Amino acid sequence: MDDQLAVAALSALAHEDRLVAFRLLVRAGPDGMASGEIAEALSIPPTRMSFHLSTLERAKLLRSWRDGRRILYAASYADMRSLLVFLTDDCCSGKPEICGDLSQISFQCEPETCR
Repeated sequence: MDDQLAVAALSALAHEDRLVAFRLLVRAGPDGMASGEIAEALSIPPTRMSFHLSTLERAKLLRSWRDGRRILYAASYADMRSLLVFLTDDCCSGKPEICGDLSQISFQCEPETCR
């Protein structure tokens, strides 16, 4: 990940509605949730939620796909991991024990389903 992508991701997360939506989708897993379900779960009007989900998708933190009339969203675990690695890559002058070994973070899904 380069600086520009990291800034876009962090900027997208720097809004309360987007942050709670992203965290909800991380918990939801690779099957994701429909945009209407996300809006309902967070008590955010659907049009406003769509705007926020699009912002997170442009920042590569979410992926989306159509299922009939619904648009589903899921966290992009690979891009999320890339951001975490980017943020901690040079942790404390090469002393990872200070930050903990974040490279060992694992997720409860298979690599082919964690896109």
